[in-house]
Amino acid sequence: MAKRPCPCGLPALYAECCGKLHRGQARAVTAEQLMRSRYSAFAVGDSAYLLRSWHSSTRPGRVDIERGLRWDRLEIVAATAGSAIHTEGTVEFRAHFTQAGAAGYSHEVSRFVREGGAWVYLDAAPS
Repeated sequence: MAKRPCPCGLPALYAECCGKLHRGQARAVTAEQLMRSRYSAFAVGDSAYLLRSWHSSTRPGRVDIERGLRWDRLEIVAATAGSAIHTEGTVEFRAHFTQAGAAGYSHEVSRFVREGGAWVYLDAAPS
């Protein structure tokens, strides 16, 4: 995966983009960057990173990566706050996938906060 484009959709190689966050060599600077890295973690099957980047109050005991589900593309719809100077923010996105030959997408507004100075996923905003 080191020489492949990053699944998050930014024009960078995985190893130099989300791969650095997954390996613990960097931390997300914005809520959107964390969102992109979490999407990439689903795409590459890194459940350990998903757990590490989840808020301690809402983190599940485990994350199961669904087999047979291919994450194809991340579409950022909108973002509020979540910059390097904020302590909370939201990212609305569509995560496009293919499963059993059928295309689909997951739509969510994710809420992010800082915990111990680092951006973490809190939960999905109520619909």
